[in-house]
Amino acid sequence: MLIIEVTNAREVMRERIGLLGDRLIGKVLDAEAQVEKALIQEIELSFQEFGIQARIVSVQGPKLTRDNQLEFPIKVRQEREVSFKDE
Repeated sequence: MLIIEVTNAREVMRERIGLLGDRLIGKVLDAEAQVEKALIQEIELSFQEFGIQARIVSVQGPKLTRDNQLEFPIKVRQEREVSFKDE
């Protein structure tokens, strides 16, 4: 199992939408969810190219602590099944 924690989602979105849009981050726009959505799309394409079947789940809630432990609860934001493409 892989766990990827995006630690600079706000900065990535700030670069994408500019300084004016920065005011929307956290109020209207969930930077973490948007970055995760883009990552899931890229991971899905890569997995399909390599023939990897997987379940990718974007969740809200868990935090990685300083002593490398996960804290819960989990709220699922998005889930996608990755399977072989029909040719």
